[in-house]
Amino acid sequence: MPQLDREGFVVLASALNGDQLHALERLLPSSAEAAGLRIFGCPELEEWLRAGPIGKVTCAVLGTNARPVRAILFDKTPSLNWALGWHQDRTIAVRQRLEVPEFGHWTTKAGVIHVEPPFSIIEDMLTARIHLDEVSETNAPLLVSPGSHRRGRISEAEINAVVDQCGSVACLASRGDVWLYRTAILHSSESSRSASSRRVLQVDFSGQELPGGLEWLGVA
Repeated sequence: MPQLDREGFVVLASALNGDQLHALERLLPSSAEAAGLRIFGCPELEEWLRAGPIGKVTCAVLGTNARPVRAILFDKTPSLNWALGWHQDRTIAVRQRLEVPEFGHWTTKAGVIHVEPPFSIIEDMLTARIHLDEVSETNAPLLVSPGSHRRGRISEAEINAVVDQCGSVACLASRGDVWLYRTAILHSSESSRSASSRRVLQVDFSGQELPGGLEWLGVA
């Protein structure tokens, strides 16, 4: 996918049909909590992600070892709304804490252990945003900064300048669309100005094994 390599993102319009969406929704909680619900311990969802069209695309990009390593359900509503400034995702979810060189800044989010790995691991990852609802300009589309994934690890002080140079694109979507982006890309989200729900299942994929006995938390 030349656009994915060049700009860091691509939209797969109508990637999922109605039957596939209904099958996915049966595997998900009815709603998220707080700013996102981390989903793990769900082998049925992992199998759906790996065997379906999303898994086929990610394997084509990352290689045959690609698998889902983190899944988060976001559900912005008028009563549960938030905004995120421009940032890079820099942490991964793991099963247990082990002291491994170059892995640090350990945190626990909603009971899940996270760690910041060498940024090369983030650069080799791919994120899929599976849209369960329409996303218009008013209900907080993800904003991505084209080409920023090729800038390496961007310091907080440099983020605004990089966004000014690279610009931004709003990831508008219909139900069933999937946006793929390089996990290292700069992205942000505004608060929703819509009365409707905006459900997105965000899944990180990697084709790498972690060193030193560390294990991805995964989805299963």
